[in-house]
Amino acid sequence: MKILQIVKRPIKKARWTLRRAAGARRYRAEALGAAPMVIGNAMPKSGSHLLSQVLLGLTRIGPFVDPGMPPLTRSEANENLEERQVLARLQELQPGDIGYGYLHARSPYIEALSRDGVAAFFVYRDPRDVLVSHVFFATELYPGHGMHAYYQRLPDMAARLNAAIEGVGEPGFELSSIREKYAHYMGWLDQPAVHSMRFEDLILAQDVALEGLLAHIVARGFDLQMDRDQALAALAGAIAPRKSGTFRRGQPGEWREHFTAENKVRFKSATGDLLQRLGYEQDADW
Repeated sequence: MKILQIVKRPIKKARWTLRRAAGARRYRAEALGAAPMVIGNAMPKSGSHLLSQVLLGLTRIGPFVDPGMPPLTRSEANENLEERQVLARLQELQPGDIGYGYLHARSPYIEALSRDGVAAFFVYRDPRDVLVSHVFFATELYPGHGMHAYYQRLPDMAARLNAAIEGVGEPGFELSSIREKYAHYMGWLDQPAVHSMRFEDLILAQDVALEGLLAHIVARGFDLQMDRDQALAALAGAIAPRKSGTFRRGQPGEWREHFTAENKVRFKSATGDLLQRLGYEQDADW
């Protein structure tokens, strides 16, 4: 299997080179060279695949290239990469290239996504829906998940949600709490060069969300050469959630169908004012 993974990367890089050549022919090499690199970033289970689909829609409206590579933070075998490897992946990107990953809000990633010539995005999601999505994914959709066997031992969804809320420290089944997970990413909300957007807005307020996304890319150096409404329609047309290998439902507010009264109490105790800071609740009375 590892040999196959090693062989796949140079093949993908060759295809990437061909795609850049095709983009240069279609839009002129000068336009491709002047386009910003585009990087989508998210927490796992928070809309990364939806954001990636939108960003890949840029290839329909300008000199942008889909490298066809794994997330910047993952190997061909879907294993987490070390910082030096992630930075090497970021350095591989050229003008017009589109990438996405799961980058923590810390140096040197903040500097990499904030520099000139980069249009970066961060998508975040209601933590309660993230928990539900995570538990379903690990329990039902992906038997290879590190928490699959642990969750199978628990009696029901409520118990699994409690474990995901508070974290697990059992050897072989280490899982950080939901508060700890968000702590790694909250700093992106304070970065003016990175455009933050809610997953829910990409579903429920799509026109406004896509307008903001396009405006950020233009502000970061993209010379839009077509009617703005046509460009927005092209981005919207690129969205196809069911093409995602991790798609299940992805509907905002699904947590209400699964959270018990005890889940709510434990969530509030474990996360403090996280929902208020993210703008999902006005207070703790929910």
